[in-house]
Amino acid sequence: MATESPPRYKLISYLKKDEQYSRIPSSWLLPAYLIPASYAALSPPDVSVLARDGNGQGNGKGMGMGMGQGECVLDVPRGCGLLTERELRITECDATGVAEGIRRGVWSCREVVGGFCKRAAIAHQLTNCLTEIMFTEAMQRAEELDRHLAEGKPPLGPLHGVPVSVKDTFRVEGVDASIGIASLCFKPSTQNSTLVSTLLSAGAIIHCKTNVPQTLMALDTHNNVFGRTLNPHNTHVTAGGSTGGESALLALKGSALGVGTDIGGSIRIPAMCGGLWGLKGSWERVSMKGVEGGDEEEGGKVGIRASAGPVARSMRDVELFMRTVVGGREWERDADVVPLPWRGLASSPSAGLGTGNSEVGKMIDKKKLRIAIVRRDGIVEPHPPILRVLDSVSTKLQNAGITVEELDLTPLLSQCHSLANALFNVAGSNYMFDLLSSTSEPLSPWLHTRMKRSPALPLSAIQKLLAKRTLLQSQFLQIWKDEKGEKKFDAIITPVAPHAVPPIDRWNSAGYTSSWVLLDYAAGVVPVGVFGRGDMEGEMEGEARGSWDRVNRELWTNFNREIYLNTPLAIQVVAPKLHEEQLCDAMSLISNVLHPPTSASTSPPSLPMPSKL
Repeated sequence: MATESPPRYKLISYLKKDEQYSRIPSSWLLPAYLIPASYAALSPPDVSVLARDGNGQGNGKGMGMGMGQGECVLDVPRGCGLLTERELRITECDATGVAEGIRRGVWSCREVVGGFCKRAAIAHQLTNCLTEIMFTEAMQRAEELDRHLAEGKPPLGPLHGVPVSVKDTFRVEGVDASIGIASLCFKPSTQNSTLVSTLLSAGAIIHCKTNVPQTLMALDTHNNVFGRTLNPHNTHVTAGGSTGGESALLALKGSALGVGTDIGGSIRIPAMCGGLWGLKGSWERVSMKGVEGGDEEEGGKVGIRASAGPVARSMRDVELFMRTVVGGREWERDADVVPLPWRGLASSPSAGLGTGNSEVGKMIDKKKLRIAIVRRDGIVEPHPPILRVLDSVSTKLQNAGITVEELDLTPLLSQCHSLANALFNVAGSNYMFDLLSSTSEPLSPWLHTRMKRSPALPLSAIQKLLAKRTLLQSQFLQIWKDEKGEKKFDAIITPVAPHAVPPIDRWNSAGYTSSWVLLDYAAGVVPVGVFGRGDMEGEMEGEARGSWDRVNRELWTNFNREIYLNTPLAIQVVAPKLHEEQLCDAMSLISNVLHPPTSASTSPPSLPMPSKL
């Protein structure tokens, strides 16, 4: 009896996964018992591959820290024995620290890249976060960069020798940009995306590309080619999307710096899920030229425009990325990028802008910073722990001498949600469906009821939607100034989402992030803490505002709240259009207040260490 052949997309997936496996050295493979499949059936929250400190009891007021009682915590990168102490020291530095170590001769580019490639291989086996693996090519480039320095030449740029991972959407010459679509596999890019070229010119080493959701329009990272990416903090919850692979990789320190794109929250949502910093600038600030989006070339310009930006392990790395990329004068190679040089921060570029550095508070005058707290969007009511996080952050900022005021934007934000949704797909999804049907590839489960073929909107309808957006943008301009035309505040703090990091495929509304894309504002994420048992307290009040709010309440009322234990909590910080420097300043100071100096260091040792590689 003849056996029916699998659909073509499955055959392609088998080949891509085999290719991935072949690119990981056999000596870097983990024993089977450390792979999540062997313990993912445990009840939450017993499913983390990251170590934490504390007792996980929380305080009922937001930001509980640590582990739940009886929890199985596996610090796999440290405990697996594959990484040497020197490799651990290297990979636990942020990108700024890595660049400093290379510049001072503490480490060679080769040993830095070797350590991060090994840790990326570990991260991939634990979370399935990678697509294209370029370890061999990365090591070759590292050797070239070492020779460059050995010849007495200055570093190529601020990222000389720094391992950087990029979302699969970015084209890297010689490898696929399949975005998890079978029909786009085995079609290597013939040239780099403009942003990739900028990073390489600054000395970066691209060592891998990271996983994305099918169609790039899901808030959980799953596709039929590479599979699902897991959240290393708690494998029962989402890693976010569409930059979810970067989130998992950076959380496990498999890259010094990550690069993603954001059209509705695709950098900020994964940053929250991974306990990371992330920034989405206005779309005109960082080049998106040459990025694979699964649509017809330049087709995305009609509706809402995506932005590129960093996913990072420290705030100073966010600023390093922006300073480097904007300083790369991409407007000379991409007409969409405005010719606006990086204007610098109020803090010194050399000061540490993030956890463990007290200089930020000294460099920026806290008394001059004014922050507005926006709690609600008028569509979806945040869960009690999300509102408590805002309370706690507000109190800490005020205690640090920062002016904080409450701001009600519900009359305006409530209009953004539906308008953003209407503009997301004005061209229809027919091109994407054509790509899928050519290999008989089905939609991912989460997309089945959310995406369908549809005709492009007529020009008259698009014009009306764009007119509404222009009116909203004009109205929002008024919130930043008082009656005398003086600036009222520098930044807005608001939730990233109305809920904590939810179970896989259960992310609710993206309105708290998509609204700022609609307005083309600069927005970033600052991690705050970890959901503890005390954060499970509190009930939703009143009736549901509508269908979106009703679904959100289902993630809290009569819901097993233990699923949220040990997941990151974060806030979103927003600044006006093209004010990325102002945003970085605000995020830096807020980060310093929320994460006061500790004994932990993200910088290299003070003296050179003998190489063991």
